[in-house]
Amino acid sequence: MRVLVQEEAFDFGREAQAFASGHSNMGAIVTFTGVVRDSDKGGMERMVIEHYPGMTQKALETIAKDAVSRWDLGDVLVIHRHGELRPGEMIMMVATAARHRVNAFEAAEFLMDYLKSRAPFWKKEYGADGAEWVAAKDEDEDALSRW
Repeated sequence: MRVLVQEEAFDFGREAQAFASGHSNMGAIVTFTGVVRDSDKGGMERMVIEHYPGMTQKALETIAKDAVSRWDLGDVLVIHRHGELRPGEMIMMVATAARHRVNAFEAAEFLMDYLKSRAPFWKKEYGADGAEWVAAKDEDEDALSRW
């Protein structure tokens, strides 16, 4: 299991290939990459993501360990960026490895849902009209109910 909280960009292809390598006993590798999208109002120039380093790392590790305890997984990778990002940039990546695809897919979805709603990051969007903190969305909270 590897959990990274970092400011620098990551190479999705290299991370996915490295994650898949050495898992010859796994029948499924699932990857997901989140990308910064424009704000609902449009015109977002950048997003700044803040966090408390020790707290955030521990929270993401706890979420990943929870996934490992719920599903029969061989490995988990979570990468989440912080700092200044622009629309189109990769913000996070989740990868799961399991002997069977259902475990890999469900665990990846669980991780994505919990990272979206429970990871201690604070996002502020900047555009021509100024800056605005990103509020939690009801649909993100609702997604947790299935787990």
